[in-house]
Amino acid sequence: MRVRFSLMLIAALALGAFALRPSLAQPQPPQAAPVPPGSYKPVPITLPPPLNDPSFDDFRKRLAEVAQNKDRAALAPLVSATFFWIPEDTDIADKKLPAIDNLTKALSLGGADALGWDALAAYAAESSTMPDPQRSGVICAPVEARFDEKAAEELATTTQTDASDWVFPISDGVEVRADAKKDTPVIDKLGLYLVRILPDDSPLNAVHATFVKVMTAAGKVGYVPVESVLPIGGEQLCYVKEADGWKIAGFFGGEANQ
Repeated sequence: MRVRFSLMLIAALALGAFALRPSLAQPQPPQAAPVPPGSYKPVPITLPPPLNDPSFDDFRKRLAEVAQNKDRAALAPLVSATFFWIPEDTDIADKKLPAIDNLTKALSLGGADALGWDALAAYAAESSTMPDPQRSGVICAPVEARFDEKAAEELATTTQTDASDWVFPISDGVEVRADAKKDTPVIDKLGLYLVRILPDDSPLNAVHATFVKVMTAAGKVGYVPVESVLPIGGEQLCYVKEADGWKIAGFFGGEANQ
């Protein structure tokens, strides 16, 4: 089963509220007392190389315009006829319907106040991608990190945490600042490893939630931009380059009964 989070809810990282891969979310055995947050043994991650294709960047700009205008007619030709929709394990796209109809249902684009258009705009703004291991030529965004799941489970046990307490940086060297502001001192940098996040009830970050409170492997507590980290196993929008250009190939996520 693929447990995925909504890209629209990424700001909720600041509160630790998102769904993650179940391999890290196994119930921990009862403990006499909670383990206070502190330094931890880093679990290294590997990120796929970036996609260097200017035509894809142009496509994302076009997709962003379509999403901003909520233009279904303009969106329709940007969806592959073989569009797939996999909320969990099975493709539930109705192949008898036009692909745009399946995408509309998957992303909840119907209705005057459909929030799915905001989600589509967020996907269009996402530059990190990875190949779909099961579909040749298909790439998906945002990226997912690879890591040793056994080591991650051991980390969760040692720290008495679960999956909602961990994220990964989308690049090496993300700056950790002393407070939830861009002009505060840099106290550390994140390496390519799973990073612990902490609840944050500070008034400074409460309104916009533009930063995430993190603890580095060395035990330093600070803030990183919310867009600089991702949870594990999130929803993904996928793309494929066809003869007439890039198209939306499919979607991993959503609710089957929506």
